[in-house]
This record gives sequence, C-alpha cells and structure tokens, in this order.
Amino acid sequence: MNPEYKKILIVRFSSIGDIVITSPIVRAVKKQLGAEVHFITKTKFKSVVENNPNIDKVLLIDKEITEIIDCLKLERYDLIIDLHKNLRSKRLSYLLGVKSISFDKINIQKWLEVHLSIDFLPKVHLVDRYFEGVKQIGINDDGEGLDYFHGIRADEISKIIPASKYIALVLGATYMTKRIPIEKVEIIIKNAKLPIVLLGGNDVKEEANTLCANHKQLINKVGKTSLNESACIVSKSTFVITGDTGLMHIAAAYKRPVIVFWGSTNIKLGMYPFFGKNHPKHVLHIINRDINCSPCSKIGKEKCPKSHFKCMVDITENQIKKSLEEIELKKGSD
Repeated sequence: MNPEYKKILIVRFSSIGDIVITSPIVRAVKKQLGAEVHFITKTKFKSVVENNPNIDKVLLIDKEITEIIDCLKLERYDLIIDLHKNLRSKRLSYLLGVKSISFDKINIQKWLEVHLSIDFLPKVHLVDRYFEGVKQIGINDDGEGLDYFHGIRADEISKIIPASKYIALVLGATYMTKRIPIEKVEIIIKNAKLPIVLLGGNDVKEEANTLCANHKQLINKVGKTSLNESACIVSKSTFVITGDTGLMHIAAAYKRPVIVFWGSTNIKLGMYPFFGKNHPKHVLHIINRDINCSPCSKIGKEKCPKSHFKCMVDITENQIKKSLEEIELKKGSD
C-alpha cells in the first residue's frame, strides 16, 4: 500500500459506456496502490458499478453533489481521481479540499475534428489518456483491459441466456445516429449463421417487435432485461453486433468478438472497444469511409445534421456480409 493514498474517491457521473471505461483505473488503484476505493456516480448508473469487487463503496447523486457533500466530507479522502472533469467534478474537489488529479480531455482537438474535420486527435484510446493522467501516483496499465461484473448468480444464468450458441445484436443506443438502421439489421439477419438475440431498451421496442413479426427465429429481449441481464447475455454470446453503445464496451470487457457499426461518432474519438494489450482484439469496424462528415458529434445526435445519414445508410450489404464471414473465421480460430 502507498501510505500517502489510503482512501481514494474516483469520479465518473455518467454514462454506461464511459463508466465501464473507467474500470481499468479502478482495478489498478485497488491492486497497485492497495487503497480503499470509493466511486461516485449518478443513481441511475448504480448497476454499472455496484458489483465491482474493486470498489469498496459506491456513492450516488441524483443531480447535484450537494446532496451528499456532508457524507463525503466525513470520509476524509486522501485523493480524488476525476475521470469526468466537468464543472460538477471540479466543484466536488474544491468543496472537499482534497488533492485531485485528472486527464487531458482534448476538447479543442475534438471540436476541430467534429466541426471542421481537422484531425489533431491523438491516436490513443481514452483509457490510455486516463493512465497518462494517473501515472504521477505510480499507477500503470496492467494490460487486462476493461472489467464488467453483472452480478447474476450462476444458477440464474441459464434462465436468461439461450441454450445454444447465439449472436447478441444491440438495437438500442441513446441517440438515433448511433443505432443500426433496421434495413441493415435485416441484412444481418439474412446473412447470420447463428440464432440472434435482440437487445435494447424500450426506445427500440417497436422496431424489435416488427423484426420479430417478420423473423420468427429471433429471440427478443428488447425492453425485457435489466442492464446486468443484458450484460450477462453479451458475456455468453458467440459474438456481438452493435453500434457505439454501452453494451459495446461491456462486450469488450468480456472479451467478446465485436462488429461495430459507426455512425455520427467514430473510432477517431478514441472510444472504440478496448481489450487491453494482453488480449487479442477481436473487433471489426464497419465504417463508411466515402464521406468526410463523420464524426459529427462526440456523443451522438437525435438526427443527422445533413439529413442524409450516409454514415449508416450507405453501408453496403457486401460490407456487412464480409464482416460476418470474417468474425466467424476469427471465432473459429480461437
């Protein structure tokens, strides 16, 4: 244990994927420093971290840190690791009067890429930037990638997952421009060699019902499972097909082969599936490289700002078919 840092508060308020991406730092702090690790996030994201054995205490807010600031002061933290780096997290450090370390958000570079298509972005993942920020306290990347702990008991898993091998296909995403269009899902279904389990929230329930009405072989879990139940399904899948979603990062945490459809966001932003240097990177990116307007957002949009959505719409059947064939070959060589 580093005697200087016995109790550390790690900060990331949202969202699912962003919180999952902090897991290598959580693990490193726990195992390399031997510190007591507390994690603060929003109440609606409690399930993302509550089963992580590297976290000793989860602290929750609904909107403002003032809701629990008195409780936080009683903890007497030695250090704050700010992995959100916004006004709220900076205010937290100020109110607690505790040393805080953070990371480079590269906001200027992101703005230039998103708004002017000028690429000054570093060719590294966000996790690498996190580790660069914490190396001053003796933390190093252990190469093990992301963690996720769904907390589903072994005797309950068989009630959640199909009996045979299957593909997990994620329909949902927070923003429309990160969702795989239904016409592309139809192509996936046409070319898939394994049963498909559909995942997503209530926002894509109608689409899932339409697909299942046309394809009786689909297994519809959309709007029927919790996040951790969906994570369990992902963890036992043969491979995962998804847009840029939280389940994409959870798939990487479970080292599942992944096919990612990229829309308004892009791998240039450094938020692609992260497997860690100790594990094979079984990920295929489906990107429309014939356009220069993606990425058009850091987080996604409700509609295409150019009204054509070519980043997704112009993805060809041949691209999808080849990706499915390639992931099957990679899976078979494991």
